[in-house]
Amino acid sequence: MELIRKKDTGAAVKDVQRKLCVLHLLDDAEITGTFDDRTVEALHTFCNTHNLPDTGEVTTKVWAALLDATFQMGDRTLFLRMPYFHGNDVLELQQALCALGFSCGTDDGIFGAYTELALRKFQMNMGLPTDGIAGAFTFRSIEHLHHSWEGKSGPRRAAHMGFARAADVLENHALCLFGTDTFTRSVAARMSNLSLATNPASKILSAESLLVLPDEDMLLVHIVTDGTVSSPNIPYVTFEDEDTLALRLRSAISAITMTPPRIAVMLPGEQWQNAGSGRSAQHFAIALLDALCEALSDEPSSEM
Repeated sequence: MELIRKKDTGAAVKDVQRKLCVLHLLDDAEITGTFDDRTVEALHTFCNTHNLPDTGEVTTKVWAALLDATFQMGDRTLFLRMPYFHGNDVLELQQALCALGFSCGTDDGIFGAYTELALRKFQMNMGLPTDGIAGAFTFRSIEHLHHSWEGKSGPRRAAHMGFARAADVLENHALCLFGTDTFTRSVAARMSNLSLATNPASKILSAESLLVLPDEDMLLVHIVTDGTVSSPNIPYVTFEDEDTLALRLRSAISAITMTPPRIAVMLPGEQWQNAGSGRSAQHFAIALLDALCEALSDEPSSEM
């Protein structure tokens, strides 16, 4: 591109001014198409903030930095490529994913391998095609969850819920927990026992504990260890990081579109650390039940 200097006029100057306006360095009324003193001043501030040479001119490097700084999430489709996508929209995506429980490593505004992996996990969590491409459907899902990530940083270490709060969640949300092998059925049964011990009126029960068939409003939670579920497009949560499990469960629950509502949770295996089968099942049961209570605590009971 040609240099844009003071006193230049035209559409290119307007483009520069619009981007400086997006960055709140100019006002709408100052988008005149003339490279005047106010534009020079705004450009000076931008260059100093971004460690760019302050020559008072819009060079190719300055224009590229303006583009990067003014991309908004959803402005363009993002995916892993060489050279990497970079810019403010990538940073916004990384921050949203991190706040939702999907760490991208460093929030650096670069769409690298860690960001693609986090995006794929988010897509799986939401029942979307896990193609690692941030396009219209993925951005729509992220926007749907804006109340969960806007203005929030990444998750801190999870804190267990208080007894009274957990007891209230157990009584007001109907869930049917089920596994399809001996170990996952044991986890489901232990979760049911724990919930009933916490609150005898609990509606969070294993399939074996139900006295009647689950109705179409009961949330079905399928616990697996091999990554296999019987139906496609089910919101899918991997157990992995316990500190972010509740966040990811909340996102998955919000993504349910089928009736009866259903999600799947994949355990990392049948062993926790060096514990035996029974102790491992008990650990997964406690951690998953606690995370489910945390995830459901902000959900209106009428939605379950």
